[in-house]
Amino acid sequence: MAAFGHYRVIAIDYRMPPAAYFPAALDDVVAVWKDALKNHKPSQMAMFGTSAGAALALAAMFRARDQGIPLPGALGLGAPMADLTGVGDSFATNAMIDNVLVSRDGFCEPAARFYANGHDVADPLLSPIYGNLAGLPPAILTSGTRDLLLSSTVRLHRKLRQSGVDAQLQVFEAMSHAQYLRDDAMPETREVFEEIASFFDRHLSK
Repeated sequence: MAAFGHYRVIAIDYRMPPAAYFPAALDDVVAVWKDALKNHKPSQMAMFGTSAGAALALAAMFRARDQGIPLPGALGLGAPMADLTGVGDSFATNAMIDNVLVSRDGFCEPAARFYANGHDVADPLLSPIYGNLAGLPPAILTSGTRDLLLSSTVRLHRKLRQSGVDAQLQVFEAMSHAQYLRDDAMPETREVFEEIASFFDRHLSK
């Protein structure tokens, strides 16, 4: 976002297992957001995350909304891991096709349960697709046709729309899970971030 979108970026070094488990990462994201609000208007900021980071961004929106904390002007949700329960067609159709995540059984399922540390993975703070999405900021979602989490992204996009949220979906041909983060020389990387930046420009106040 800094290079292609020309935005000032705060990268959150949230706690992860085995040092800390749910909800430590969520606590960290909300703490950073509250601190950012001390010096910036929420309408001039966006929150962006990919995969588990996108799910964290959504969970942070739930926590902030419930605590009466202002929400950002827009969200960028890249291949969100929005459902840890295993629901979604692409977990089957893109298994062994996605060359990043590969299969749900290989990484997603064990990692999700390791992070959840005994909590119900259907909890909206872990699987935000099951939460109340009404009133969330405008959101742009990104995935690819080979992404193991394509269904998660598509289902979340539909639920956002059904909840009255201005949501845009971009899906890239032959892209596996979040590959735009892996090669900044890849043409799709520039296109992904320029699309997100354009979306932010339309929705953030000046």
